[in-house]
Amino acid sequence: MNLVPLADLPRLEQARRRTARVRVLLAVVLVALVAVAAASSVHAQTPTLRFLPRGASGIVVLDLSASISTDTYQRIGQTLRELSSTNGRYGLVVFSDVAYEALPPGTPSAALKPYARYFTLPPAHGGFLPEFPLNPWTNSFSGGTRIGAGLALALQLIREQHVKHPAVVLVSDLDDDAGDIKQLAGVALAYRQEDIPVRVVALDPQPKDEQLFAKLLERAATVEQGRLPGERAKTTGSPIPLVLGAAAVAVALLLAANELWGARLSWGHA
Repeated sequence: MNLVPLADLPRLEQARRRTARVRVLLAVVLVALVAVAAASSVHAQTPTLRFLPRGASGIVVLDLSASISTDTYQRIGQTLRELSSTNGRYGLVVFSDVAYEALPPGTPSAALKPYARYFTLPPAHGGFLPEFPLNPWTNSFSGGTRIGAGLALALQLIREQHVKHPAVVLVSDLDDDAGDIKQLAGVALAYRQEDIPVRVVALDPQPKDEQLFAKLLERAATVEQGRLPGERAKTTGSPIPLVLGAAAVAVALLLAANELWGARLSWGHA
């Protein structure tokens, strides 16, 4: 290649440096935008627990009757852990034949976590299959199933403590005693009249029981096919935020234009 001597080499050297600085700056900005977009994408794809209406103060109504089998313990434990990991506030009502208040409304959600350990399999040791911890309700509390009693106590707490924006999470197999249907129907009507949302985490329910609750609770309830709240939660935002994506494309185009406009030249001294 023949070299063409130039008299204004210093001016070209200044342009070369300016082009290099612009190239480096645009490249750094592009890399930063791609990194931020990737991080935002991962965050956006993470399910957020939107099981209850935003700003609601929840009461968990937990079925611990004898019909709750260990096959669904893991699901109960996972539900309690998911709820405990939010920044919400929850009361806890435990029921079988009767119901009692385990946590008052407005308790920080982290207080649900200790209850989750009774429904979580510990790590296996010595080759033996792990067993669920013995919970305090099995022998002295678990009996028949009166879901109406659990929902009625939750409603009583909401009224007595004037809970603002109340909502109820019912965790049950929905296998209600036949003698409880009348009370359950009355409580369900009260929930509808007071417009209190009821969300149901159904533990492998029979289709007939699920249909009954869908009819009783109507628009006030969301009866799901035994899935966890987190599995129903929707992702927030797009996989890559549009603003960041558009900015990254714009910077990439500017970088390409800079490369074309400030194409590398070869020169030498005369």
